[in-house]
Amino acid sequence: MSSHRRNIYLEKKTLAAARQVIFDNFPAGPAATERVPVTESVERILAEPVFAGISSPNFHAAAMDGVAVKAAETFGASESDPLQLSIGREASYVNTGHIMPKGTDAVIMIEQINLVDNDRFEIESPVYPWQNVRKMGEDIVETELLFPRNHRITPYCLGALITAGISKVLVWKKPTVLIIPTGSELVEHADADPQDLPAGQIFESNSHMLGKVVEACGGAYIRHDIVTDDTGAIREALEKADTTGVDLIMILGGSSAGSEDYAKAVIEDVGTVLVHGVTMMPGKPVIVGEINRKPVFGMPGYPVSAIIAFEQLVQPVILRMLNQPEPETRKIEARPTRKLASKLGVEEFIRVKLGKVADKIVATPLPRGAGSITSFTEADGIIRIPNEIEGLTEDAPVSVDLLRPLSSIYHTIVSVGSHDNTLDTIADMIRGKSSQATLSSSHVGSMGGLMAIKKGLCHMAGTHLLDTSDGSYNISYIKRYLPERAVHLIHLVKRDQGLIVSAGNPKQIGDINDLGRPDVRFINRQAGSGTRILLDYRLAQLELAPEHIYGYSNEEYTHMAVAVAVLSGAADVGLGIQAAARALNLEFIPVVTESYDLVIPDEFIDSPYIRLLLDIIRSQDFKSRVEALGGYHVDNTGELIWRNG
Repeated sequence: MSSHRRNIYLEKKTLAAARQVIFDNFPAGPAATERVPVTESVERILAEPVFAGISSPNFHAAAMDGVAVKAAETFGASESDPLQLSIGREASYVNTGHIMPKGTDAVIMIEQINLVDNDRFEIESPVYPWQNVRKMGEDIVETELLFPRNHRITPYCLGALITAGISKVLVWKKPTVLIIPTGSELVEHADADPQDLPAGQIFESNSHMLGKVVEACGGAYIRHDIVTDDTGAIREALEKADTTGVDLIMILGGSSAGSEDYAKAVIEDVGTVLVHGVTMMPGKPVIVGEINRKPVFGMPGYPVSAIIAFEQLVQPVILRMLNQPEPETRKIEARPTRKLASKLGVEEFIRVKLGKVADKIVATPLPRGAGSITSFTEADGIIRIPNEIEGLTEDAPVSVDLLRPLSSIYHTIVSVGSHDNTLDTIADMIRGKSSQATLSSSHVGSMGGLMAIKKGLCHMAGTHLLDTSDGSYNISYIKRYLPERAVHLIHLVKRDQGLIVSAGNPKQIGDINDLGRPDVRFINRQAGSGTRILLDYRLAQLELAPEHIYGYSNEEYTHMAVAVAVLSGAADVGLGIQAAARALNLEFIPVVTESYDLVIPDEFIDSPYIRLLLDIIRSQDFKSRVEALGGYHVDNTGELIWRNG
């Protein structure tokens, strides 16, 4: 029967303290070894040194096509006094790699001989001993050390091992990790159609993801079937699993302080809890324990929390079992595009997009939610905020752990500003045209984009700011907020903004007036966004006070997030673009057609990747794809609207 005891974090440890507990309790390295065929040894770790079985080459070999000679017999040859030699007597033809004939110690390149007749040739310069010859043992000498114990074998090492006559090597056995996914809401991804997935159920992905990370560390994993949220069921799964060959256990889910979390209770029942909660974010709920002298981890259910907990606590254990060091992270200095608040007493891992703007690297924070797996798939780096700091100021240098090659960051177009679905189309088409260039979009609203341009933190900004005095878009705001900045205003699209409502419009919403009804729940965009400015302008026209709108203070940062809120039932209506409603099969009530434009500073307008972007948006292929999204008009796409400076 399920236990509903609410777990309480007692004596949460810092990350450093938690790691020390792990190292103190599980100090032993690997013990088991196995001998494997050398052709299957790549990425394995040697458990003993390897010595060469034969020399390479194991004979004196010609390094060039030509004739083999005894070098001493060529001395005295010169242009003024050429020396003649005979094939079969003083010289023999050889090809590259051939064994050197007995009594020879040099090769004259074929290009350097002048044939006199079929049997004789002359040379105009001598050769020295062992010229153009690979001497026996030049690369590898029999019995010499090839690789020491605990060396990781690479594909290049494989070539050396085979060359040296090694057929099998002794390696450490891969640490085996038992992974038990838990959660009554979980469904096997292969067992259900995504369109038929019942509300409240989700596909189980963490076990597959973490299993592959285990393999990337050099380990192996066994995945248990999903276990329901029940203390007895989890304990039974753990006890019935064949753990004789298991080196480490991960129980996924059920590790937080919620009343439906059972990992701590199970570990306490059959082993010992060593750590319950670590002062890091994401990853705080992680549990560290011991069962039958083996490390066991209660992993958070949210994927980003699980990733951070694995990298910081589980990965070091696996690597120590293989006598391998933790990987060194390359660090660079970057400047955040906005302030980063953080809690005192918590070490925070913030995923960021990176790009090089002028002479500095800028870091744009991605969503911090522990359940946002895309914040990892899209991240270029991680900013670690120590637990004694409350946050970081914008545009101040900060250290970033790189997740991607630095070269990819140099080829990134950094876009900060208003969200629009056409940016995804541009990003896809850029990758189709260039193997290097990428588009990184940060959605902070139109005003946020102009401020990023002002501070030199981006290459371009998307904006759709309505001037309520004359109905124009963007120009007056640029004049007001970027008076000293020389920029181009390039028209991207006109788009239909309106009310997004559920299919069938069950609340019978007709226009913005209906937002004031007490039975209508609204989802808003963030302050500073063009959509928010449009809404507030229309509310003022209608003399409808924001405080009379149920949900006015509930904000999202993208049109798709607004549409999802309506689709999920979290809201009845939101203001957004038609393309977002159409993408999720929602209904759309038009309000206005507005201009969405790109602000590009003069210093970037002629850069190669901005030129590529402009070529793309002016192409018919782009216009056709955008029109297919619905609610867009591309008559003047790509045209220069206005320029200052």
